[in-house]
Amino acid sequence: MNVTSIYRYARISAFKAREVTREIQGLPVSAALDIVAFSPKKAAALVAKTLKSAVANAENNNNLRADSLVVREAVVGEGPTLKRFTPKARGSAGPIRKRTSHIRIILTDEIEIKTREARKTTKSGAKKSGSRKTKSQAAPVKAAQRPEEEKQVSPPEQETARPEPSETAQETKVAESPKPEESTEKASHHAGE
Repeated sequence: MNVTSIYRYARISAFKAREVTREIQGLPVSAALDIVAFSPKKAAALVAKTLKSAVANAENNNNLRADSLVVREAVVGEGPTLKRFTPKARGSAGPIRKRTSHIRIILTDEIEIKTREARKTTKSGAKKSGSRKTKSQAAPVKAAQRPEEEKQVSPPEQETARPEPSETAQETKVAESPKPEESTEKASHHAGE
């Protein structure tokens, strides 16, 4: 069952509040409350208030236990912006935007809470089933593949040598390079202008 709590018109920008809600999404309620309690941000206090309200809604309205609840969704949307102005130099005015946001938290009891013991049993079960290979098992396979790769290379490819550059190619390179006499004449011509 889903339980919702919404804090409307919270006096904080949505961008700043999302940093906190991103951290608690998908966590059990007790872990989420711990994270929010020890966060030094202003948004953490506002999110904690909303989270406690959602837990109270679940306990009082839907007869759910707080131990079984998980934060399914923690979303922050933008609210209306209060526009104010401050005086600036030479008679102009600078805008001040006082942003607000709507913090919505949805709790559910349908998602299973994974404890440390449950995680350890799943990891040890995976090791016992033999899903991972040890180095000693993987090494013979690599050694068996190496001779096949060497056999695939044909002997004529190894014996072919690179052809030496022809003399005509060297002559064209010399012909293309500018002569030092021409470059000095151009430089003296430009200096006279």
